[in-house]
Order: sequence, then C-alpha cells, then structure tokens
Amino acid sequence: MSEISILDLQNLRHLIGGYNTTHCKMTEYASQVQDPEIKKLFQDAADSAMKNKQELMKFL
Repeated sequence: MSEISILDLQNLRHLIGGYNTTHCKMTEYASQVQDPEIKKLFQDAADSAMKNKQELMKFL
C-alpha cells in the first residue's frame, strides 16, 4: 500500500467520525421508536454507517 498523506488521514478521520456519529444516533433513534417499519429503517441506517466506517478503517 502506498503512503497516505496527512490530508488523506484528516479526511479519513472526518469521514470515520461522521459515520460513527451517524451509527450512534440511528441506533438511539431505533431504540426509542415504536413503529417496527421505522425502527427497521433506523437500524438499517445504523448498520450501513457501521459498515462504511469499518471499510474506511481498512485504509489506516
């Protein structure tokens, strides 16, 4: 793997942090909602954010 620049690291940090925040918020929303369809929507969004975060972590 080639070297990654400081700017690339900063961008990764920003993106990973954003996906982490999204995962936490969507998980919290899913835990509070009663409607099963909306709960699934929030949980799917949380799962997607976690998957994206894990994919980006591979670059570190």
